[in-house]
Amino acid sequence: MAEGYGTPRGTKRDASGKTIEPPRRIRPLDENVVNKIAAGEIIVAPVHALKELTENAVDAGSTSIDILIKDGGLKLLQITDNGCGINRDDLPILCERFTTSKLKAFEDLQSIGTYGFRGEALASISHIAHLRVTTRTRDSSCAYQAHYSGGKLSAAKPGQSDKPKPCAGNSGTQITVEDLFYNVPTRRRAFRSASEEYAKILDMMGRYAVHCSGVAFSCKKHGDNTLGLNVTATATTVDRIRSIHGNSVANEVIEFEAANDRWGFKSSGWISNANYHGKRVSLLLFINHRAVESSAIKKAVEQTYSTFLPKGSHPFLYLSLDIDPARVDVNVHPTKREVNFLNEDEIIEAICDEIRVKLGKVDTSRTFVVQSLLPGVTVPTISSASINPPSKTQTPILNRSASTASASATPRPPSATQPSSASKVHESNLVRTDAKVRKITSMLPPSTRPFRSPVKSHMPTSNNDDDIVMLDNPASTPQSNINNDTSPEYIITDREPTMCRLSTIRALRASVRDNMHNSLSDIITSHTYVGLVDTRRRIAAIQSGVKLLLVDYGMLCNEYFYQVGLTDFGNFGSIRLDPPLSLTELLHLATAREAETTQETDVDWEEIVQAVSSQLLTVREMLAEYFSLEISSEGEILALPLLMKGYTPSLAKLPRFLLRLGPHVDWEDEQGCFHSFLRELASLYVPDPLLPLPEAKDSDDQNAVDDNMEVSDMERQQLVAKHENLEWQMEHLFFPAFKARLLATRGMLKGVIEVANLKGLYRVFERC
Repeated sequence: MAEGYGTPRGTKRDASGKTIEPPRRIRPLDENVVNKIAAGEIIVAPVHALKELTENAVDAGSTSIDILIKDGGLKLLQITDNGCGINRDDLPILCERFTTSKLKAFEDLQSIGTYGFRGEALASISHIAHLRVTTRTRDSSCAYQAHYSGGKLSAAKPGQSDKPKPCAGNSGTQITVEDLFYNVPTRRRAFRSASEEYAKILDMMGRYAVHCSGVAFSCKKHGDNTLGLNVTATATTVDRIRSIHGNSVANEVIEFEAANDRWGFKSSGWISNANYHGKRVSLLLFINHRAVESSAIKKAVEQTYSTFLPKGSHPFLYLSLDIDPARVDVNVHPTKREVNFLNEDEIIEAICDEIRVKLGKVDTSRTFVVQSLLPGVTVPTISSASINPPSKTQTPILNRSASTASASATPRPPSATQPSSASKVHESNLVRTDAKVRKITSMLPPSTRPFRSPVKSHMPTSNNDDDIVMLDNPASTPQSNINNDTSPEYIITDREPTMCRLSTIRALRASVRDNMHNSLSDIITSHTYVGLVDTRRRIAAIQSGVKLLLVDYGMLCNEYFYQVGLTDFGNFGSIRLDPPLSLTELLHLATAREAETTQETDVDWEEIVQAVSSQLLTVREMLAEYFSLEISSEGEILALPLLMKGYTPSLAKLPRFLLRLGPHVDWEDEQGCFHSFLRELASLYVPDPLLPLPEAKDSDDQNAVDDNMEVSDMERQQLVAKHENLEWQMEHLFFPAFKARLLATRGMLKGVIEVANLKGLYRVFERC
């Protein structure tokens, strides 16, 4: 109680016993402080000041607006228009707060149809910058210039009068803002760079340039000769989008309209179709001609587009909503960036429904730009127009099928009696490719020529039945299958092709394009197939121009089928297996083979079979949807993917293919999964190496068949049939397909060797 002596009764103390200070008196703020606080709320950055001035220019009926920027608008921000101008008598109160020509009573807000209405923009700017206004009305004989500071008229220089002065000028108004935020240093230091502020200004002006039809806009930096933004008054909306956002957007936009009398709105604009994929949502939203932002509309529109665009892609939209002014509250944000309107959810739903209908109609067809001649293909020096019809020499490569892309489309060299419009070409530069003349294989010695079976051999387009029979014992093939005249039956289904919008597949396709080797691609697209050289090492000979090359056709097949997997992703055909094959039995066959080759005793192969089988059954729906690899819930393989019509891979490789899908496919990462699975699928489709024919056993070649090996007639006929089948497939299926679709990558260089060059041979002969 002693501590309380001398303290007035009723004095409040905190927990530590200290006396609490009495409340401070409430006093009105100084008018200058009030104006600076208000200016800081309305003019947050140079772009907001320019937005207010641009809206005033459009309200004044301007048809041309020119903007000049220096240091991102902090040093200089000038806007010139050709509107109605400002009366001289209104200049003294022009920059006072709440002075406006667009509003008289509070009830007028319910029918407001202009951009501005509060009369705070110029007042706010005059409190934080040096403001100069030059204006002239159409009925005035001269222009008037006035300077403002703190909302009042001020003199241009000390000692001069602050009254507006007559001067020369065009009809309209020019407002110059200098040293923005000069008296608010903390705000001025917050801006990181002038370039960033200038980019924001261009973005805002671009929005109004798209929306304000009939108004010309230009914007540039002070001292630059080029315009950062330039739109003419006569430009259409699509032309304005093209000028500001580029051809990639303008070429993919469609017109949009929606209206509903019940909710009292009407909307129009231009939206991107499903062919356009942006990195972020570009939404140009205007409500009653005012540029605003709406997170609800943006989120709803993006969700609508999510069913049409790939993951990670975003649309472009320009929407102009006209809503009954009585349903809109525009006075909810200091910078008028946001507005509230009645029945917001219903209006947004109606707009999204119309967007969904528009995209559904456009997405039924796509347009692709193609070219009739691939880049890098050399035009023949000797004219062949008089030899072959134009329909043969001008057939676009992209339109050829595998059956027509043969050497017959190559122009035949002219004879000596035929006239030539070009100059005489040296013999070392003549390209001799004609499918009708003798082939190089006919000139080989008899000891290395292929053995011809007395049994008539038919070139099957596929070996479906043979592979199914060979599954249990791939080394044995029935005699009846050698002379099988039947070809596989193809059934055309009515399944609609699907457009792949997965970003991972697009990334893998882009990786192939980035890794393309131009010179080797030119060789592949313009080559002429010569023949097989070594079936054990999978080597074939091709001719490109005056060069003879040896290529590893196994490597070409692997890369080709991988690229087909990327191109036709989700649209593969299927090879139906009847009867279905047991997944577990195939995996046991593969593990038995692996156990023989590895000879490891500490490996639990049964556990591996169960793990791989469980993994494939877990993802069987994905395998069926994307790769046409159908596995039933009971573990039976119903169908395999078909990558090339007329060719079926050897089903003897199927067990090992299925076994490798377990440890060699990255099932955790989507892009890694697609990449590794397609690589394994391509390996399944690569033709197997073949042993040389028995007749080569007398040769000293190390690849010859051993002398002690007994070869029966049945085995000889089987081997001959396989060789002939492979030769036919290479000439009529694989290499025409390579010529039409294969993009040669840098990794394929190690599989191509040049063995002869006509120019080099001529130099050798000339020295002899």
